[in-house]
Amino acid sequence: MNTPDHVLVTGASAAGLATVEALRRKGYAGRVTVLGAESHLPYDRPPLSKQVLSGAWEPERAQLRPPAALDALDAEFVLGDPATGLDVPSRTVRTASGRALSADAVVVATGLRPRTLPGQAGLTGVHVLRTLDDAPALRADLLSCTRLVVVGDGVLGAEIAATARGMGVHVTLAGPQPAPLAIQLGQPVAGLLADLHAEHGVELRLGAAVSALTERHGRVTGVRLETGDVLPADVVVVAFGAAPATDWLAGSGLDLDNGVVCDSRCRAAEGVYAVGDVARWHHETLGRSLRLENRTNATEQAIAVAGNLLGDDRPYTPIPYFWTDQFDAKIHVHGMPSPDAEVTIAEGSLAERRFVAVYRHDGRVTGVLGWNMPKQARLHRQELAATSLLAGSA
Repeated sequence: MNTPDHVLVTGASAAGLATVEALRRKGYAGRVTVLGAESHLPYDRPPLSKQVLSGAWEPERAQLRPPAALDALDAEFVLGDPATGLDVPSRTVRTASGRALSADAVVVATGLRPRTLPGQAGLTGVHVLRTLDDAPALRADLLSCTRLVVVGDGVLGAEIAATARGMGVHVTLAGPQPAPLAIQLGQPVAGLLADLHAEHGVELRLGAAVSALTERHGRVTGVRLETGDVLPADVVVVAFGAAPATDWLAGSGLDLDNGVVCDSRCRAAEGVYAVGDVARWHHETLGRSLRLENRTNATEQAIAVAGNLLGDDRPYTPIPYFWTDQFDAKIHVHGMPSPDAEVTIAEGSLAERRFVAVYRHDGRVTGVLGWNMPKQARLHRQELAATSLLAGSA
């Protein structure tokens, strides 16, 4: 593919913005259009469940760049107009308002849409937390809330629970895992995270999936577990995962399977690439497809896509990385830890809640986790790059 004269980025997300910035840094002088479903300029999502929800930040502070920096990119931002379809051969994106935007290359950066529970739509007091508008709406309800139930024991649910407890709200965290993030982090780290939440007053109702919401006169009253137990609530946050936002691509001919399926260059078709949470690409070092939902990947993958748009022709082979802040714990995770890995404490101690945990499979280091030891975890990441299945990808 020749260098495109016009690049259309579908999704005014962190990944979308990072793609534009990387193109300009690499000297691209062509036309750039950014299409966004929301009316907001690109903003950061990690602060939504922490600083914005707690009230420490005004929502506007989550914007990724000031207007002057965006102006300097010389890109056209078309906001508040969701994409509704893509014609791959002509690389034309149709929008809800009836626009038809064509370009030489299209970058899909539409991210995720939250999963919901049956009967959730239209119920007062039920929230998701995905957008810049969601956070203030949830915060307003929490300020007058008696009992909050968070449905979801992954990163987002645990962060919301921690923030709400910091606001003085009575919080129950519900989900099917034996401990928060157990599937991602395994024991003993997930068990320690459960202890941390319990010590801060979060009521843990884990080990049973949520089956339904209960309501009265259109207002949520509780959460029903698969056991039949009902957890009373006047506010509920549904945070048990999200799905790649690919509905608008149905009928496009792209391979859609837990994301936009791409080759190792993050290319879904000739002139069509995907980046960020929505992209499922072939990781050459791991030898399998991978889709990552984290802020770091949004930036790193955008840089790779920008380079491939301009002719680099390089595979994207990152070492996965994410972080989460909950109460006084700052947890940094490199690689791919799993619940069936052998876990050893390389530095610090669990008792002091300051440690580096190393995850191994068949003697290979597959993950490194730092709990309040970010610098030390980064040092051990070198061992991950040198000895694990991710060798050569640093």
